[in-house]
Amino acid sequence: MDAQGPQLTSTLDLVRWLGWAQRKAGEDWIRARELSHEQAFVLGYLVQNPGAIQRDIAEVSRTSAASVSSLLQGLERRGLVERRTDEGNERSKRVYATPVGSELIAGFDTAMAETNDVILAPLSQTERATLHALLTKVTAELPRPSR
Repeated sequence: MDAQGPQLTSTLDLVRWLGWAQRKAGEDWIRARELSHEQAFVLGYLVQNPGAIQRDIAEVSRTSAASVSSLLQGLERRGLVERRTDEGNERSKRVYATPVGSELIAGFDTAMAETNDVILAPLSQTERATLHALLTKVTAELPRPSR
């Protein structure tokens, strides 16, 4: 390693660097909204799946029910989510992103698309298409990541 950082010599080192740059941009966007990665993930999930139950949130976020409960309490205190009791079933609560919570994370996909454009800026459209085709070919036989 030199003063400028580690030497990235292999193709996979370079691919990891691209992933790091994209992840850092996402983390910076989330941090600017004073959210943790987990909070932003749950808010995004609730925008797409309004009325989810805590068990579903725990499953999709791969955490425990206790962790989800604590995370939701923090989001509730900020007015970003609300839990509503199912009519006729006091024990079942559904979780919803509030309008404030939905608005807070709106634009994440656009911000990430802009980040991708910045990362790929040195490439022409033809080069981008070639890179995409090559990466698609390389990943075609790999197991798909689960959420």
